[in-house]
Amino acid sequence: MEQGNVASEAEFSATRLKRLAGWLKTMYLVLCTLGILLAIHWAFNITVRGYVMLQNAYYYLLIGIFLAGAYIILPARKSDKITRWYDISAAIFSLSICGYLFMNSWEIGMVGWFPPTHLQLILAIILALLVLEAGRRAAGSIYIVVCILFGAYPLFAESMPGVLFGVSSPFSNIIASHIYGSDGITGLPAKVIGDYLIGFLAFAGVLIVTGAGAFFVNLALGMLGRFRGGPAKVAVIGSGLFGSLSGSVASNVIATGTFTIPAMKRLGYPPHYAGAVEACSSTGGAIMPPVMGAVAFVMAAFLEIEYVAIAAAAVIPALLYYFSLLIQVDSYAAKVGMAGIPRSEIPSLKKTLSEGWPFIAVFFFLIWGLGYMRWEFMAPWYATGLMIVLSFLRKETWPTPKRLLDMLAGVGTLICQTMAIILPVAFIVNGLGITGTAAAFTAGLVHLGGGNVYLVLLLGVIACYILGMAGLLIAAYVFLAVSLAPALIELGHLNKIAVHMFLIYYCILSSITPPVAIGAFVAAAIAGSDPMRTAWQSVRLGMVLFFVPFFFLFNPSLVLQGPLLDIILCSVKALLGTFILASAIEGYMLKLGKLSLWARPLLAIGGFLIAFPERITDIVGAAFILCTLAIIFIRKQLAGKGSA
Repeated sequence: MEQGNVASEAEFSATRLKRLAGWLKTMYLVLCTLGILLAIHWAFNITVRGYVMLQNAYYYLLIGIFLAGAYIILPARKSDKITRWYDISAAIFSLSICGYLFMNSWEIGMVGWFPPTHLQLILAIILALLVLEAGRRAAGSIYIVVCILFGAYPLFAESMPGVLFGVSSPFSNIIASHIYGSDGITGLPAKVIGDYLIGFLAFAGVLIVTGAGAFFVNLALGMLGRFRGGPAKVAVIGSGLFGSLSGSVASNVIATGTFTIPAMKRLGYPPHYAGAVEACSSTGGAIMPPVMGAVAFVMAAFLEIEYVAIAAAAVIPALLYYFSLLIQVDSYAAKVGMAGIPRSEIPSLKKTLSEGWPFIAVFFFLIWGLGYMRWEFMAPWYATGLMIVLSFLRKETWPTPKRLLDMLAGVGTLICQTMAIILPVAFIVNGLGITGTAAAFTAGLVHLGGGNVYLVLLLGVIACYILGMAGLLIAAYVFLAVSLAPALIELGHLNKIAVHMFLIYYCILSSITPPVAIGAFVAAAIAGSDPMRTAWQSVRLGMVLFFVPFFFLFNPSLVLQGPLLDIILCSVKALLGTFILASAIEGYMLKLGKLSLWARPLLAIGGFLIAFPERITDIVGAAFILCTLAIIFIRKQLAGKGSA
């Protein structure tokens, strides 16, 4: 839910922002401006009169600014249409306490506030409550209950049985560790936002305001609209392109689904199917480079590797996912005899490119900056600046004062909501770290799985599904990265990046998996369909996503971890297997037509085995497929003779 909520709340927050009193809106925009300037100052290591800012000083100041902003735009209750006195009070407290911690950052970092004094303890308690309440407003009560349980776990760890046993600590030390410790709010969460994510959020906000969503939809329409099932293919390609830059599931659904879902319905797609296509396409955007979703930045910070390595590893699995979606929507269109969009309704591809080439230029500039120049977290700032400069070239995107303020407000809203969502993760990470439970839990998983890597994997998939079902995307990944990932790496001698990517893929299924399927629910609202029916259709459409993680987990070549020849060979096999698997799931195969019920499971098994990276599975999978195709061919020949 965390990832989706960043955008699912966006419309409501934008409405609330418009209703702010003049002075309050000015204060919010000033806060956003100061926060963005602070992030730029840190990213480019700008010094003012020789002053060098400490890392924790930067984090405290950034937290204070955007936590205050979160209280201004995020309501305590849905019924709060305007900002209340308690929202303003919380914003003032957030800014004041973090400002005080900023002034004392050297002492906190070098000396440490352990054990805390009475004043330090009171400030820590208040700031912890502010962080948790902001997280509740942005991501829901379930998420915060989980964070509180992990955060309070060190209080009673010594009373827990078996692998849950850990070292207990007094309350004052625990709360001080959460707020002042290096593994607290200034640890992983602040690093993810302050070092990695904030620039990409600024980039996404600028893209949304300048109309990138409409451009990518029109581009896909010009390329694929005239083919059978055109609107569905437009949704797949358009959402993939826009999602690769926005990195958020729900914002992707809103930005592109408002165009694609009505177009699919006009052509004859059932509302629930149209919503499911958009939900699956938008979910894939969160794992599609170059930007991906917030959880990918958490992974980069957790593994302490360059983000570009994460983005590169995600390329082939993401392409397999979108390829499978294209195959399925094409098969569905062929089964029901659906045509494409009339040419009169398709925008000119030439005109679309002539008007929207800046978006493509910025897209490739970002990839060049990340992959070749190795600018890392400076790359999105450069790309954002380039996008603003290029927006001067067209009257429709000319950055007038009003557009600039809208852009600032949009970027600020994304950052404030993301800050509110990610900060409470500190309670999970620190709670496990204080008690030393993570290592014991890892050993317990290995023991429970009987030392069998496949059983441990099954336990991990179940854990991902349960936590993801509760909407806890980032929290689920962090917990499993600390507990399950070491067990898998040690037990199966598996690649580290492949293991962590495996966890992300299964956690991200929450966007399309009932009962909490944020992407599917947002798409259902646009399509006017039943949310649960849309969610279950999304699961069927996104079925290949359930299999792709196993492909690259046991063959790291698919995440670019191996020799070039192996990468090419495994990619071709995975592509073939995915084609057969997706066709079998949908019940239609190119050149063969509709598939019989008996043939579909056989072809699905064969496709999976070919994509699975083992020599013996290739042979067995090929046997399944060849035998099935031979029977289909023979039956068609006999049927043809009989009809003659």
